[in-house]
Amino acid sequence: MKQKKIIVGALLLGGIACLFGFAKFDDDDIIKKIATQLNAWTLAQPQEKVYLHLDKPYYAVGDEIWFKAYVTAGDKHQLSTISGLLNVELINSEDSIKKQLKVPLTYGLGWGSIKLTDSLKEGNYRIRAYTNWMRNAGDEYFFDKTIQVGNSISNTVFTKVTYNYASQNNQQKVSAIINYADIDGKPYTGKDVSYEVQLDNRTITKGKGITDDKGNINLSFVNNTPTFKSGSITTRFKLNAKQEPVVKTLPIKATSAKVDVQFFPESGNLVAGVRSKVAFKAVGADGLGVDIKGAIFDTENNEIVKITTQHLGMGVFTLIPEAGKTYVAKVTYPDGSEGTVALPVVATRGYVLSVYNSNENDITLRIAASDATFQENQNNEISLVAQSGGAILYAAKTKLSSAVFATRVPRSRFPSGIVQFTLFSAKGEALNERIIFIQNAPQLNIALTTAKAVYTTREKVKMSIAAKNSAGQPVTGAFSVSVIDETKVPVDESNENTILASMLLSSDIKGYIEKPNYYFANVNEKTTSDLDLLMLTQGYRRFEWKQIMAGSFSPPIYPSEKSLNITGNIKTPGGKPIPRAKVTLLTTTGGIFMVDTVADEQGHFAFKNLVFTDSVKFVVQARTEKGRKNVEIELTNVLPQSVTKNRNQGDVEVNISSNMAAYLINSKRQYDDFLKYGLVTRSSFLKEVTISEKKEVLKYSSNLNGVGNADQVVKSDQLDACATLTQCLLGKINFVNFRNGVAYSTRSPNIPMLIVVDGMQMDSDFLDQLSPSNVESVEVLRTGSTTAIYGSQGGGGVLVVTTKRGEPNYGYKRYAPGIITYSPIGYERTRQFYSPQYDNPKTNKYVADLRTTIYWNPNIITDKSGLAGLDFFNADSPGTYRAVIEGIDNDGNIGRQVYRYKVQ
Repeated sequence: MKQKKIIVGALLLGGIACLFGFAKFDDDDIIKKIATQLNAWTLAQPQEKVYLHLDKPYYAVGDEIWFKAYVTAGDKHQLSTISGLLNVELINSEDSIKKQLKVPLTYGLGWGSIKLTDSLKEGNYRIRAYTNWMRNAGDEYFFDKTIQVGNSISNTVFTKVTYNYASQNNQQKVSAIINYADIDGKPYTGKDVSYEVQLDNRTITKGKGITDDKGNINLSFVNNTPTFKSGSITTRFKLNAKQEPVVKTLPIKATSAKVDVQFFPESGNLVAGVRSKVAFKAVGADGLGVDIKGAIFDTENNEIVKITTQHLGMGVFTLIPEAGKTYVAKVTYPDGSEGTVALPVVATRGYVLSVYNSNENDITLRIAASDATFQENQNNEISLVAQSGGAILYAAKTKLSSAVFATRVPRSRFPSGIVQFTLFSAKGEALNERIIFIQNAPQLNIALTTAKAVYTTREKVKMSIAAKNSAGQPVTGAFSVSVIDETKVPVDESNENTILASMLLSSDIKGYIEKPNYYFANVNEKTTSDLDLLMLTQGYRRFEWKQIMAGSFSPPIYPSEKSLNITGNIKTPGGKPIPRAKVTLLTTTGGIFMVDTVADEQGHFAFKNLVFTDSVKFVVQARTEKGRKNVEIELTNVLPQSVTKNRNQGDVEVNISSNMAAYLINSKRQYDDFLKYGLVTRSSFLKEVTISEKKEVLKYSSNLNGVGNADQVVKSDQLDACATLTQCLLGKINFVNFRNGVAYSTRSPNIPMLIVVDGMQMDSDFLDQLSPSNVESVEVLRTGSTTAIYGSQGGGGVLVVTTKRGEPNYGYKRYAPGIITYSPIGYERTRQFYSPQYDNPKTNKYVADLRTTIYWNPNIITDKSGLAGLDFFNADSPGTYRAVIEGIDNDGNIGRQVYRYKVQ
């Protein structure tokens, strides 16, 4: 057997000196077992990561979101060959999927765009991206970014809301001041406004008001249910008596000023008599860090140490806890109020693993045991293992001959990213864990240069790219470049989600990270210290050592997708497999396409490596080996990914239109100029009064509220891309979850929704007995106003299903043997980014060029000399133009560079 080697260091008593020597895994049973078990997990469950480079940080209705996908696998960020398809979704603030794309991947790379159609309303949206294989690890590992989408074209009313919080009779009172103004900031005065406040999809209060001379209305409500953390205020604003009200939905990110303070002893526990760093984190109800100050006190109310936050609500202090004592923090919050928070209980036994990560060359490790632990385990072995991305990079062992051990490890041994240090007992039990972040010199140095620093409007810009690795050698790599007008698109660099912040940081640790690019944009002593604070307050999330050592990791459920496939089974009407059935796949969309196959002995068939675009309709026909058509075709069910609540709640923006004012004013000017030259029509964009989603026209519904009077309607054209009705509805209807084929409203999560099909009440699990192709519409009734007419039976909500046979003129066939229609999600048609060529005489030079994204190119490949070039023309607006290049080379090194130039 081939013997794998790792570096093993001997932990020495007292001093910081360290010996290193080579040792084989075979020489150490515990380290060998740890390495073997971790390697088995890595091979069985290779982890993919996804990052999307977007052309800019926020958008307006009518824009196109341009993106480049980078999918990597393994500890060295090699471009992944596991998956050939990437799912990219646009999700609204109600956790409903508004757009879904299938993006082909070639060696882990792909690109595309999402058109923000005029049916979308202003709000906070999420872009989520994942492969089918990544679903095995869980949706917390998906790329999930919150973006803001404004509207200046059909939006004539701009809002800004300010919240204040107070305690009232032990309840939280929320006061809101909402301002209404036009695009130029002029207030709307004396206007009627009605409003509805919802928390967790439940109506809390309703009311009316009139805007004052500043365009403001004031409202307040009391949150009687502490579990309700967020929601929205929907207002209907009347510009005049003749027009329909303008509907605005304003997020409520928090219902109190309560601050959650938690303490995190380094490596796990407070241990009696052992010096320990204790980090703490103060987070507001809106998910963002809050600055606090105070002091730590012991049982006798003695002040031990003063504390204050260092960065985004995080801070750290040193404590030597005493056995039998308890400790509390007395803190002062930003509003001047005070509170007391208990620290974790002091353990009499245990270890503290301390890591000092500030030295440029070495990492210092210190292991200290309590007196009781030392006495009980003297001369027993302990082991220390460091891993990153599932690869062991360092291992050390010693006998417990002293209560304190320390050593140094060369920093050069570790790649950039998160490294997990774990202390193990002689039995292989994980005792302590500490994660650190290694921030080495850039893996990939990318130089962006232009011929000059200052250009004129509409002048041609030639930009050169040179890519080198950390050794200074030129590299071949894949890159994407975006150039924006930063004057119109101001960027908060610290809050960007970059390829470095995503691949190296946020993809490997638990919880929301506020302003992730702060730690990479301008690396210095302060950012390095703050990053170590982040490591102390947030845990590693890829795996649990207990499961790894027990070998109890579950086998993958979701297979990797290499291509678009249509698979299924051929059965008799009684459900028995039909071997060697003849199956034909046919479509006439975009021309005639037909292919045949033969099912195997179990009746399974597969059409693989298909290439088709979205909205293609297929006919699947099957016959027995002897040509009989009395067969059932059962397509393989691939359950769609459910949509969970936004885990990045801190990135939700309350005042979108006011914060995006510069961008939206430019967007309006651009639209007006297009209108002037006939490049768009006024009917191209819906007015904001109807932007809250148009009501569907239904003719044959049995809805007791009246046809179409529902909280949401899903029509037949949205129900033909899946095999079962619950698959079709999952992600398309708001605030409804499915468990084992049964629908539950989030309003009443334990009561099944009532199912009504063509006027008849059916069992709660009846939905999947309906073929999606035979359903005309599904009306969703969730709120009290729509479910009341159904009485107690509708207490959990109602789904009103109208089948096509419910239409009197529909020639419904109860049984169509041997043939079905199917419209799966196909590849999105790739659009080309338009960049005007002002040296071309055919270019219309009279239309104002008000582009915000000046240039986008997702497919730049450097040659063997590490060089590439590109050119484009500036727009009409003077200011600062910002170019961002991101990418990866053939060895998995990732890099990013920002370059600016002036336009006069």
